[in-house]
Amino acid sequence: MIQQFIELGQGYGDVFELCELVKTNEKRFHNAFIFISNIGDKHVASIAVTFKAAGEGKFMPIYICREGIPYNPEKPSQRLTIFENALQEIGKKAIPMEVKHSSFYSETTLYYQHLIGILRMNHFIPPKQ
Repeated sequence: MIQQFIELGQGYGDVFELCELVKTNEKRFHNAFIFISNIGDKHVASIAVTFKAAGEGKFMPIYICREGIPYNPEKPSQRLTIFENALQEIGKKAIPMEVKHSSFYSETTLYYQHLIGILRMNHFIPPKQ
């Protein structure tokens, strides 16, 4: 199984697009995540959704809106609320995880490889095979 991140933007339109992907691909839904990281004294969140491979394919997409959402558990961002409501509509919840900020890595590709390793290790996505 090949897993790959597909990055959307960080704005409201991108969050709505991700939510629409959740609703229209409900049968393919695998997991959803809220990746929480720190940059200096700021807490930011990325939201992501994994879908099962289409048909006989061996490709598992992981759509992500990376680090554009301010994170405060006491006062959730409207974008996080929109995301969580979309998941609730299909009877699912996001898995929150604390991860390193992508700026810790010299390339975004390395950051995504690290996240894939974490997701595989925790059995949130299947192994590469």
